[in-house]
Amino acid sequence: MNNVDPRVVEGFGEEWSKFKCSQLEDPDLKALFEAYFSIFPWHKLPPGAEGFDLGCGTGRWAHFVAQKVGSLHCIDASAEALDIARQNLQMHSNCSFHCASVDAIPLADGSADFGYSLGVLHHVPDTQQGIMDCARKLKPGAPLLLYLYYAFDNRPAWFRTIWRFSDLIRRFISVLPFALRSPLSDLTAALVYWPLARVSKLLEEAGVNVTHFPLSSYRNRSFYSMRTDALDRFGTRVEKRFTRKQITSMMKAAGFERIAFSDSPWWCAVGYRRPESDC
Repeated sequence: MNNVDPRVVEGFGEEWSKFKCSQLEDPDLKALFEAYFSIFPWHKLPPGAEGFDLGCGTGRWAHFVAQKVGSLHCIDASAEALDIARQNLQMHSNCSFHCASVDAIPLADGSADFGYSLGVLHHVPDTQQGIMDCARKLKPGAPLLLYLYYAFDNRPAWFRTIWRFSDLIRRFISVLPFALRSPLSDLTAALVYWPLARVSKLLEEAGVNVTHFPLSSYRNRSFYSMRTDALDRFGTRVEKRFTRKQITSMMKAAGFERIAFSDSPWWCAVGYRRPESDC
């Protein structure tokens, strides 16, 4: 069975057709890129490094990565999303585009100098297998940057209770037709994301530690970002969450070593493929 849910792929095609992220130099995107890649070992890549972006979406991360590497393979299971990525990345001649799922990455095994997959593999049926499929394409010693939704293992119990309630809402919205789940997600952004983010910002300016305040990570982000993430969060049928310990175990099982995590976002990790003799 293919490691992909066709309804999820269709949903992301609809999402990225709405939010094309065509303003690639947007400060929000730049800040998020720097946060995700804060632990990425750019200095360890060989000259002219060749790698892959698994689940590239609109190409919002590929835009920044392409400026730093020799060639980048942008891979996505959604043809609609890939078309948008082609438009957004047309200024980067070192990008190539592949419509494929994680279990059919069109690269030779052991050929890539690096890879990354941000916010993708928690939406596939078998996340562990997806990590293993990424690992197989990397050269020994090559890094993989991975971001998976966290399971609130570093949050208080009351925070996890709020999430469980929100997940019930997600389960309802995510199965609706796009014509309904899209405006409902926008409404969620307007009535939940924006107010909580702004309250968080005001509290921070007053000297309050807002680390555990709901949606505080959006306090310096635009409403466009909130709308995008609300649709991503509430409009996706398949959503899995993992603890830091679980991610470490999955990466080790896939043949990665020297696994490290960033302080934020949770959980973003980098690991290096072990020498083939050790896998």
